[in-house]
Amino acid sequence: MRALFTALALSLALPVAACNKAESGTTIPLTIAMADKTHSFDVEVARTEAEQEQGLMFRTSLPANGGMLFPFAKPKLASFWMKNTLIPLDMVFVRADGSIDRIAENTIPESLEPVVSGGEVAAVLELAGGTAARLGLDESARVTWKDGK
Repeated sequence: MRALFTALALSLALPVAACNKAESGTTIPLTIAMADKTHSFDVEVARTEAEQEQGLMFRTSLPANGGMLFPFAKPKLASFWMKNTLIPLDMVFVRADGSIDRIAENTIPESLEPVVSGGEVAAVLELAGGTAARLGLDESARVTWKDGK
């Protein structure tokens, strides 16, 4: 009986564990530069509509220097929600020139309330909740990345 419960527990745990790994297994370097400091990250990229819909749902953690970038084909008003997102996130709304439109800090896990950019943005960067405050990030920073795809 104990073996049956162990097997059941493992079969339920494996899909959850898989959600904590990068779907593509690859990351790209991303930099946030302020007047006197530069912060480097290795982020996953949600390129397709399906990847953007999935985002960071069901993740239970993010590395301190990790995150996910959501680039758009052309700048637009962006609206995100936290449905099925289990951890707080900092959302950095990035304009086409790399400047920051808005930072939404410590978004509420599983909230259906929209988190909206202030204007048109070319990408949204999601970082672990509290990262912006920990690093002292604000709208004066610039975000750059190189995506080979």
